[in-house]
Amino acid sequence: MLDSIFSSALTDTTLTFSSAVITIGLAILMGAIISLTYMKTNANTYSQSFTLTMVVLPVIVAIIILLIGSNVARAFSLAGAFSIIRFRSAPGDPKDISYVLFTMASGLACGVGAFGYAVLFTIILCVLMFALSHFKFGAKKNQQKLLKVTIPENLSYEEAFDEVFKKFNIEYQLNKVRTTELGSLYELVYLVHLGQHVNQKEFLDAVRTRNGNLDISLNMAPTPEY
Repeated sequence: MLDSIFSSALTDTTLTFSSAVITIGLAILMGAIISLTYMKTNANTYSQSFTLTMVVLPVIVAIIILLIGSNVARAFSLAGAFSIIRFRSAPGDPKDISYVLFTMASGLACGVGAFGYAVLFTIILCVLMFALSHFKFGAKKNQQKLLKVTIPENLSYEEAFDEVFKKFNIEYQLNKVRTTELGSLYELVYLVHLGQHVNQKEFLDAVRTRNGNLDISLNMAPTPEY
């Protein structure tokens, strides 16, 4: 029975109403499963527009494959029609792009009639996504951030915050020093590595105590470009 399910793809190229309904229904189900997986593994960052797109995208791909069938001329005409569509958006998260490819592959499998493989691959990849998210695969133990601190001119910037960094067990590197307010203040820029154990509020309070409540900012360090 399993062999019949997984060998049913591409055995019949005739488009019928019943096969179209089954294909579209399964594509919607696969898209919904993938979308729910994305929502569960990105609970704090997902957007409604992207989750809706992942539900609809497999259906669109499946419909395109159904309409093309084995007609080469129709495939070229559809390719020409879609070539005039341009998407203008900022580059997305690589993880989001992988989900887009995931949904397209699912829709493609449904469109060619490989229903068994569509379900199998969707389940395997969703379980994989859950496992990688649960075990925080690839997550950094330390956060790399930029600490900008303003200090008065009478405070020695070379060892101004050594005690604070040592107290919170923070690795740091002084990257930049510049004067402001006509030389009456110094602005220091540190590259710091904050471990998961560091309470950032307490750390900033300690720095604020040392610099006399002058300006402080803690930002994510820019990602190097390759």
